[in-house]
Amino acid sequence: MASRSYANLLDLAGGLLDIPHSPRSIPRIMTVPGVISDLDASGRYDGDSDVSSSGYRERKILVANMLPLQAKRDVDTGKWCFSLDEDSILLQLKYGFSSDTEVIYVGSLKVEIEAHEQEAVAQKLQEDFNCIPTFLPHDLMKNFYLGFCKQQLWPLFHYMLPMFPDHGERFDRTLWKAYVSANKIFADKVMEIINPDDDYVWVQDYHLMVLPTFLRKRYNRVKLGFFLHSPFPSSEIYRTLPVRDEILRGLLNTDLIGFHTFDYARHFLSCCKRMLGLDYESKRGHIGLDYFGRTVFIKILPVGIHMGRLESVLNLQSTSAKLKEIQEEFKGRKVILGVDDMDIFKGISLKLLAVEQLLEQNRDLKGKVVLIQIVNPARSSGKGVQEAKRETYLIAQRINDTYGSNHYQPVILIDRPVPRFEKSAYYAVAECCIVNAVRDGMNLVPYKYIVCRQGTAQMDKALSRKSDSPRTSTIVVSEFIGCSPSLSGAIRVNPWNIDSVADALYSAVTMNDSEKQLRHEKHYRYISSHDVAYWARSFMQDLERACKDHYTKRCWGMGLGLGFRVVSLSPGFRKLSVDHIVSAYKRTGKRAIFLDYDGTIVSKSSINKTPSSDVISVLNDMCNDPKNTVFIVSGRSRDSLSNWFSSCKEIGLAAEHGYFLRWNKDSEWETSHLSSDLDWKKIVEPVMQLYTEATDGSNIETKESALVWHHQDADPDFGSCQAKELLNHLESVLANEPAVVTRGQHIVEVKPQGLNKGLVTEKILSTMVNGGNPPDFVMCVGDDISDEDMFESILRTVSCPSLPVVPEIFACTVGQKPSKAKYYLDDSADVMKLLHGLGASSKPKPRNLAQFQVSFESTV
Repeated sequence: MASRSYANLLDLAGGLLDIPHSPRSIPRIMTVPGVISDLDASGRYDGDSDVSSSGYRERKILVANMLPLQAKRDVDTGKWCFSLDEDSILLQLKYGFSSDTEVIYVGSLKVEIEAHEQEAVAQKLQEDFNCIPTFLPHDLMKNFYLGFCKQQLWPLFHYMLPMFPDHGERFDRTLWKAYVSANKIFADKVMEIINPDDDYVWVQDYHLMVLPTFLRKRYNRVKLGFFLHSPFPSSEIYRTLPVRDEILRGLLNTDLIGFHTFDYARHFLSCCKRMLGLDYESKRGHIGLDYFGRTVFIKILPVGIHMGRLESVLNLQSTSAKLKEIQEEFKGRKVILGVDDMDIFKGISLKLLAVEQLLEQNRDLKGKVVLIQIVNPARSSGKGVQEAKRETYLIAQRINDTYGSNHYQPVILIDRPVPRFEKSAYYAVAECCIVNAVRDGMNLVPYKYIVCRQGTAQMDKALSRKSDSPRTSTIVVSEFIGCSPSLSGAIRVNPWNIDSVADALYSAVTMNDSEKQLRHEKHYRYISSHDVAYWARSFMQDLERACKDHYTKRCWGMGLGLGFRVVSLSPGFRKLSVDHIVSAYKRTGKRAIFLDYDGTIVSKSSINKTPSSDVISVLNDMCNDPKNTVFIVSGRSRDSLSNWFSSCKEIGLAAEHGYFLRWNKDSEWETSHLSSDLDWKKIVEPVMQLYTEATDGSNIETKESALVWHHQDADPDFGSCQAKELLNHLESVLANEPAVVTRGQHIVEVKPQGLNKGLVTEKILSTMVNGGNPPDFVMCVGDDISDEDMFESILRTVSCPSLPVVPEIFACTVGQKPSKAKYYLDDSADVMKLLHGLGASSKPKPRNLAQFQVSFESTV
């Protein structure tokens, strides 16, 4: 039957999916002997379980496309036999965790298990290996992995666009549905075993990028990390994906996202900014994205290798024997080694062309240099892979025919499964290792090469080599792969530039031993200290830090389907109820009401910024109530506000953040005392003009008291970059001037020092108190960072000793986001509903209705 969590999440798929049933729910793992924690009847985690927290064992749930297992069927019994795959990075992660940590693996098997065998196999894998298999049906696995993952995501993430049908598969929504279905099944398996209050979940790679959405909807506070092992493309490439937003939002439903390099992280952040409008900032050295009150942290951390595993292979007698055999075979020649999968992105043919160029330009190297290219089996299929293989063999044959002889082949292709001991022997022999991929996620071949060149004490003994003899190595590495930034001693190349790769190979094979030794030692120090355990430990430490505030905030979900996200805000922050505020409004006798303009009573997305007749009408209803003092507090100029609200006689206006103040239409504008010196505008304007000319889509707004540089219509990344630069530029030139530079949403503003909206509210409230009309109701609504000063100001009035009665205060921000306000409304439409409710309460009742009520009350 389907898992219990399965039914609760069907709505996430948006009605698209036909998800096959799991064979049965796998029982939860026992955390304390004799007690199995489980989900209660409603499918929710039972927080009142009698399992004591002191007896709980820390658990990490690692989720990946494939389990770290090898499987084969016994020919005699016909039963499945399983063993751990010691070479799997997923398995090696546990070495970064403490010894008392329980590690649980969730993923698929590399073999297909018949339906009638699945229950027994699942039980065996759980008991023997702590592995929870997903058992995707054959057709679903094909469309999910070979279809969407390998035909669409993998090429796109490696910068290949399906411009023509024979150069990549076009987007197929059927394959996308399979991808979502598979992610849903993986999520269900996690939900069957998770203790959401304590367990950490770490999801691996691009196969499972929407899985976090399913988990986050089921458990709003789940502790969830994700690591991408492939490149993340630039926004110009990624934005071509039709389901780009769904995947971005899936990743943003995690707490920590890891990338191998800053380039990959930068591309992801750029996509979030351009497509979702999200800004990021560095917080004490950590990059954080604010996503509906949650901070999603970004980590740059190259993966490492398992030193012990590789060294144990080097210590094998078979490795030493093979090493001696290779040394004898290539005696007197310099071996250049390449180890690559056969696919279109590994650049094998480009590597061969560079070797051909090397031999053409340096005829003296003929007979002295040999390239041994080990070709791993292709992980994907298709026309492109076959073309790459055919081209590789053609070029290799041409080189051997041109520069080879009866006893010498410059290029040796090993296109068969190569056991680890043999591959390690080739690593140890090679004078140079070249990784020439045109695009690759991390690629650990150079790391393995360095460790094998270092060798071990046992290997030295087997080879009769002195343990203190100098170790040397050289690496030629493509600048387009993830390991390149961490190999500072390597010769970095552009694989497309055949000449430069040939020159790099020449430098590598002719380099003197002392330089080779220095480069090798530098690389070995880094690789040995940044192994896979370091990688896992560092990621998990950051995940724990990212999740530490989960229970200090209130969480609730919003959004449908794969657009689901969790809003996480302070416990006292809640939506303002119209009924609640109208009730307080009716029972109070003197009210102060402060309203921002743009984004509050008029939507920011509206092209026409003039207030509608509906806005004017409801404001007049409120202003005509003698109990009310209503002010529009805006950054707009006084001319604009005067024109827009000319039909509102009693409304107060505070223009340019309070620099100008008018109590009603008949009163004069009051100017702030900060007006004495505006000479700094002569300094600011030419600087802003310079940035305007250099930034397409930007403009300058000139106010009487301020200058504002807008970049809303500019390129998001360039506009933001220019805004930061302009901010720093202006702060430096205005260091001794009575002006302050502030940065808001798509703006940089310079205004008189000390001027803010908070001063406006303080002045109005103090005037009311001094005039004998202290308010017992204060409401303030705004959406921008400049409105936070108003919220802070009116909240201070609670402790003001001059007030005879503590007023009821309603500070309200527009939009669900961190704020000093206690309440929020979703948008300007909600603000108008609120104002209509207050305006209706201020309207005088019809005379005949009032008489009827008096008559009715006297009768009673």
